[in-house]
Amino acid sequence: MSEGADDKPAGKPEKPKRRATAESMATRQREISVAEFFSKNRHLLGFDNPSKALLTTVKEAVDNALDACEEAGIMPVIRVDVTETGTDRYRVTVEDNGPGIVRAQVPKIFGKLLYGSKFHTLKQSRGQQGIGISAAGMYGQMTTGRPVEIISRTGARQPAQRYEVRIDTQKNMPEVLAEAEIEWESEHGTRVSIELSGLYRKGAHSVDTYLDQTAIANPHAGLSYRLPGDDMVDLPAAAAELPREPREIKPHPHGVELGTLMKMLSSEKGRTLKGALTDDFARVSPRIADELLALAKLSPTAKSNKLTAEEVERLHQAIPQIKIQAPPSDCVVPIGEDLIRAGMERLYDAEFFTSSTRPPAVYRGNPFVIEVGLAYGGKLDGDAPCELMRFANRVPLQYQKGACAITQSVLDTAWRGYGVQQSRGAQPNGPLALLVHIASVWVPFTSESKEAIAHYPEIIKEMRLGLQECGRRLGMYLSHRRREADARKKMSYIEKYIPHIGLAIQEMLGIPDGERDAAMDTLVDTLERSRKVK
Repeated sequence: MSEGADDKPAGKPEKPKRRATAESMATRQREISVAEFFSKNRHLLGFDNPSKALLTTVKEAVDNALDACEEAGIMPVIRVDVTETGTDRYRVTVEDNGPGIVRAQVPKIFGKLLYGSKFHTLKQSRGQQGIGISAAGMYGQMTTGRPVEIISRTGARQPAQRYEVRIDTQKNMPEVLAEAEIEWESEHGTRVSIELSGLYRKGAHSVDTYLDQTAIANPHAGLSYRLPGDDMVDLPAAAAELPREPREIKPHPHGVELGTLMKMLSSEKGRTLKGALTDDFARVSPRIADELLALAKLSPTAKSNKLTAEEVERLHQAIPQIKIQAPPSDCVVPIGEDLIRAGMERLYDAEFFTSSTRPPAVYRGNPFVIEVGLAYGGKLDGDAPCELMRFANRVPLQYQKGACAITQSVLDTAWRGYGVQQSRGAQPNGPLALLVHIASVWVPFTSESKEAIAHYPEIIKEMRLGLQECGRRLGMYLSHRRREADARKKMSYIEKYIPHIGLAIQEMLGIPDGERDAAMDTLVDTLERSRKVK
């Protein structure tokens, strides 16, 4: 028998495998819950490696705490504890002084994905999808088998409640394993504990870097944290009051898609088309509505829920042809130039600081504001690429740096023109730190893990303008510093050679020593006054 021949004994040939039929395939079809989907695709939510999983868990809990405090008008005081419970196993505990959570909502918030209050609201907030903290709890449950532990209290006269909650991933429903009233010293607030498999290490993507940057972008928050092997770090609030509360706005016509427009117009019965446009959209006055409907050849009195698909499409095509005022910008709350500078001064020992807050702009009908901060010189590393801090709605972005519009905007800025070294297609090199923040009602992240900003031309343009504005100020500072250095150099030459020149003139003119000394004193005084003036 030749090498590689079939070694099976001769006999009856095998029956061919029966192929699946449409009926047999139909019996295997079943609905997939969103929790089950994300449990098998956890990398989409930022849990694709142990160190990132630990950071993401801290991030989601801190974001929830800040949002809750601000919405309730409470100056946030947040404590973070990360303790090692075993080999590559940690317990993350985040406690806040917020309004607490009512009893019926606790299981749903921590044990059900896509459950939240902000998805359908158009105003600036950190979380919007209702995924973050419940996904962190699900990851902990998957890697350690431990449920999420929650303690919450809504007021001094209310008892504190302790819960243990896990997610039924097949149904995307919470399971309450334990519930009891307990004694708790806090009058109101929430404490969340999640045990998970992770990895703690310091560096650019570490938990401590994230918390330090959170303090910069949220100067109104008091933040303290203890990490494995370290003492407690206390970052007191740098601002005396809360940021202005963002106002919720209606969708803007220039950002609505055809399918969304169809759904909005058919949502209520009995409304006229003109009434639906003025009631449901920002900046659509009766006059604007009349112009839109005239261009689309539709009757203002037509019932909005009776329109055909063709009629809605004509209306959708007419919207871009009408000039409509940009949406209100009070739905976003930037950090502010002064607080950005103050935050960077706390973090960096530099010689020059500047910041810029751009005027509000719009992408796809969504208002946004870009802010840029810059630090230069001092103890910043002059032999390495610049340090870049990226923020979205006051949240630090730690991963996917190369895929982010912020990074691209920094690369596209011509830093050589401002006196900073830069290779083609690379970040500027030198003792430079940059901060770029986008505040928006809907931040266009590239994925559910919310780590990188999508490359919308309107957003990149505003980022580039903000970077250029700070770059020009840096260029002016460096130019002024060079002029001062040149002046000091010239003065040192004069001070060095004047005595020799004086002696030579004395010998040439035969001036007595006493008169020479008086002349030299006068010349030195003149030079000193000149230096002070410069």
